[in-house]
Order: sequence, then structure tokens, then C-alpha cells
Amino acid sequence: MTTYLQSLTLPTAVFQNSATSVLLPIVLGTAVGYSTRPDQTKKTYKAMKQPPLHPPAYVFGPVWTLLYGVMGYAAHRVAAAGLSPLASPATVATTKHTLTVYTIQLGLNLVWMPLFFGARRPVEATVDLVALLGLNGWLAYAWSSVDETAAWLQLPYLGWLSFATYLSAGAGHLNGWDLSDSSLAARAEKKRE
Repeated sequence: MTTYLQSLTLPTAVFQNSATSVLLPIVLGTAVGYSTRPDQTKKTYKAMKQPPLHPPAYVFGPVWTLLYGVMGYAAHRVAAAGLSPLASPATVATTKHTLTVYTIQLGLNLVWMPLFFGARRPVEATVDLVALLGLNGWLAYAWSSVDETAAWLQLPYLGWLSFATYLSAGAGHLNGWDLSDSSLAARAEKKRE
């Protein structure tokens, strides 16, 4: 189990208000999406060699919006149940630990797009996704002792993270782990020949 670190954890008030808990990840995810220049991101996505089963670019925005909302709602449920005055001290401690991990995983989640599309670092972006899978697997496990529904709400997120890891690693591998403009342009030129 991890330690509750107040300085690394979103304020409890965020989690205890359902609207704030749901909307905060959506707003942050949207802000990161727009800050990474959506037109350039789409251009890069189309220029890369992609693994089989890759979805069209327009799928990602709605899927992530839904997943951010569900993860925020799950965190709210855990906070409501685990920080209740009726909760045992052990449950309160577990809940606080998990909210620290939730905050860290949210930060890692928000870093992926700038890593992959901004810095063009597919190795680091894939490592980020693997870490997210581990953290969220642990969250689902830990949340099951606080609020079983919240744990089940993690499953779509875990499924999508698994798929995203496949896409990130697959695109990285197929593009020689080099997503620089010159490398993508050279591959596009070869394709035209």
C-alpha cells in the first residue's frame, strides 16, 4: 500500500462533490488535448505507421471524455463511502491512500499526450501507459474494499488503457521509435515511391 501524501492528492472537497469530481478530469483532459495542438496531433497520427485495429482519430476525444467522467465518478463514490463519518479508521486510511494514487495516475494520464504527440517520445509514453495500467489495476483492487461499484467502474478504463498501450507500443515499434517530423516525412516519401 502507498502512503497518503496530502501534497500529492487533490483536495478532499474535489472528491466529495460529485460534479467537481466528474468534471475536473474532463476539463483537465480537454485542456491538455487542446494544448497539444489538435491539428498537428491529427497530422502526426495520420503520418505514423499504425498497428492493426487502430481507430480513426475522431474516436479518441469522445472515448477519453467518457472515461474521464467515469473515473471521476468512481473516485467520488470512493470518497463518499470511505471518508464518511461512519467509515472505520482502516477504511478512511485506505481511501486516503487510494486518492493519492488516483491523483498520481491522473497526472500520468494527462502527461501521455504531450509525451507522445508533443515531445514525440513513444518509449516514455508507452512506459507511462504501463505505469497507468499498474496503478489503476491496484486502484480497482483497493477500491473494491471501499466501494465495489467504484472498482467495477475502473474496468472500462483498464480495458482502454490496455488498448492504448498496444497502440502506443505498436506505433512506436512500427515507426522505429522515432516520431520526429523528418522521420515521418521520410516514411511518407518512401510510401509515395
